Amino acid sequence: MTSHKPTILLTNDDGIYAAGIKHLWHALKDVAHVTVVAPLVEQSAVGMATTLRQPLRIEKVRWEGDPERIWSVNGTPADCVKLALNSILVKKPDLVLSGINRGSNAGRTALYSGTVAAAIESIMQEIPAIAFSCHDYHIEPDYQGAEKFARHIVQYILANPLPEGTLLNVNFPEKKLGPAKGFKMTHQGKEWWGEDLTERTHPSEGHTYFWLGSKLRDVANEDEGDGTWLRKGYITAVPICVGDLTNYNHLKTAQNSFENSFSNLFK
Repeated sequence: MTSHKPTILLTNDDGIYAAGIKHLWHALKDVAHVTVVAPLVEQSAVGMATTLRQPLRIEKVRWEGDPERIWSVNGTPADCVKLALNSILVKKPDLVLSGINRGSNAGRTALYSGTVAAAIESIMQEIPAIAFSCHDYHIEPDYQGAEKFARHIVQYILANPLPEGTLLNVNFPEKKLGPAKGFKMTHQGKEWWGEDLTERTHPSEGHTYFWLGSKLRDVANEDEGDGTWLRKGYITAVPICVGDLTNYNHLKTAQNSFENSFSNLFK
């Protein structure tokens, strides 16, 4: 890390009062100028949702220890990044951090994640970003352990910048596996948050309603992606590109056939 303190924007999707974001703030408060802008209430699994049909409010929040630069927004993680950059911060931060999330954002679960979405929004604003998550969901994660490693990861990325258009998606293994065995920079696995549907009947009105719920779905015989290494007790880091999403292999093989099949419509 350079001699001057970097400026960091910190957000999450678990909400401004979640334990994970306070641990991440604590990990960095002495080595960086940290501003916290996070959702007023939990916004898990909202992805890149942006609030367009109701007003947004920014409110000052007081945490124990009375850090000064803490704000809540009654919106999504993406809203928080947008408002922070346009209404709170004087200049763009050196880095945006999102988390520490309660629950896995490994594999394709990242596509649902508000935690990762905040990092994606940052990348689209041309600011480097890291998303942090703990695999534990039903029990309290080992935030203390994650806090220690998060500081080292942030320092490494500040000294070794990510490529343009790329965020780092970091996941910490379950507490029951014991101390982390090491770090693995790897590729994105295929696990995902599947539905866990419960059908119920309203007790007085008699109509049917549903709780969609979610359940982490592992993919059988998955290769050495981030989900696999997490289950082995390693901290995983996946560089996720938020640039061009084009499937160039398919474009190359199908372009002529696709275009020519409709050519008679323009004669």
